[in-house]
Amino acid sequence: MNIKKITFPTKIFLFLLFSLVSSISIAEGTYQEPVDFVKESFSPSTPPKSSVLWITNKLKPSIYKIMRHKLNALRIRYWKKDGQTVWVLNEIGKEHPITVGLVIKNKKIQRIKVLIFRESRGAEVRHPFFINQFKQVTITPDNKLEKHIDSISGATLSVTALKKLARLALYFDKVINE
Repeated sequence: MNIKKITFPTKIFLFLLFSLVSSISIAEGTYQEPVDFVKESFSPSTPPKSSVLWITNKLKPSIYKIMRHKLNALRIRYWKKDGQTVWVLNEIGKEHPITVGLVIKNKKIQRIKVLIFRESRGAEVRHPFFINQFKQVTITPDNKLEKHIDSISGATLSVTALKKLARLALYFDKVINE
């Protein structure tokens, strides 16, 4: 095909198609390895050895209420030191898991970070303007976030996934500290 013979509307179409494909691939990414998030969360000291929270029948109803589906895990790994817990959890956005790191201290979220994002859209949830809403948030007695988290147009499923994971980490922190 001769480039000079491509019509202007075809050039516009190809440009828009290329732009769309480029934006899809940009949304996906590993922003920080989970092991590095754990190390950074306990810096400057060495992170503790991981512990395990077994998903017992007693915990399953509350987990289901938070996640709105069964948790496909028998156990969850976490790190605890000096009253702080660190969790690396996954939840499906639209089609793929979003991996999130959460730091809980004094029953409040100290830090939340999208570590790995595998969806084609919705990656805005990793930016400070969204993530900062979770700082110092805790849960109510019925395991709901005590603060309203604003949504992002076009990222509804990613926002929902992060809110679920925040609730789950706070619930797990409550369970291990009872």
